[in-house]
Amino acid sequence: MTALVQPTDTIPDYQSLMLPVLRAAVGGEVRIGEVVARLADALALSEAARTQSIPSGGQTLFGNRVHWAKTYLAKAGLVENTRRGHFRITPRGTDVLATDPERIDNQFLGRFAEFRQFVAAPTETGTAEAPAAPTATADQTPDEVMRAAHRRIEMALAKDLVDRVRTAPPEFFERLIVKLLLAMGYGGSAEQAGRSLGRSGDGGVDGVIDQDALGLDRVYIQAKRYAEGNTVGAGAIRDFFGSLDRHKATKGLFVTTSTFTADARQTAEYLSKRIVLVDSDQLATLMVRWNIGCRIEETLHLKRLDEDFFE
Repeated sequence: MTALVQPTDTIPDYQSLMLPVLRAAVGGEVRIGEVVARLADALALSEAARTQSIPSGGQTLFGNRVHWAKTYLAKAGLVENTRRGHFRITPRGTDVLATDPERIDNQFLGRFAEFRQFVAAPTETGTAEAPAAPTATADQTPDEVMRAAHRRIEMALAKDLVDRVRTAPPEFFERLIVKLLLAMGYGGSAEQAGRSLGRSGDGGVDGVIDQDALGLDRVYIQAKRYAEGNTVGAGAIRDFFGSLDRHKATKGLFVTTSTFTADARQTAEYLSKRIVLVDSDQLATLMVRWNIGCRIEETLHLKRLDEDFFE
């Protein structure tokens, strides 16, 4: 009996896929989509691994890495593109396979001048210098590197935003939450749909959003500008619940620049009114997404070859 292969969720990096992609091209022209499917079967990838997509959602992560493996092989002259979505092995690629290599990666491809020129970094004068071949530890594809750098930039921005909000006056924080909710679409297009109540307060409520022009459906807001480490406990959630009850409200939003205790989250979950909790991490994420307290400095466009143009 043939033993069943246990599906795996581990997706190989693009360099580990170079040798399998090259071997898949033996025998004539192949379609990249078929290669993706064949390699997924050969690696016994689980359904979750096969369908996991890149952040843009336009391609699966595994398919993206197979494409990059094929691209790097082409830059080294081991395969060549033939027509839309198809490629084939070159004589150089056949010669490489004849040596029975254990692995093909960026370091291996660095022996070919075309690949060294491809990875050469431009100097300040605009010319290219041929650096040492990339090491096998660079497992991320170029767009994965770009997305990772983007995440690091946004994480740093999120921390700066929260730090600035913590040092701002309480009234500013309340107005910020109202502005954020309006930017997210709460309150619709009605004028004066959202307002902070300022120092006067209103029975334990810091702001309110009218979901309709007549204010028949309202979201009440509690904003706690706490320092890091000063967590919000279950008592504050119960107090806010009481405020909602006095206003005959059915839903509320509790936002803090710190975090909530586990008891606080459990209390909000079990109370009869819908109370959504937003901590500092989620607040920063929403501010970045909706451009509250930050702005777009530069837009980078990721472009790909238009195969239809050349058909």
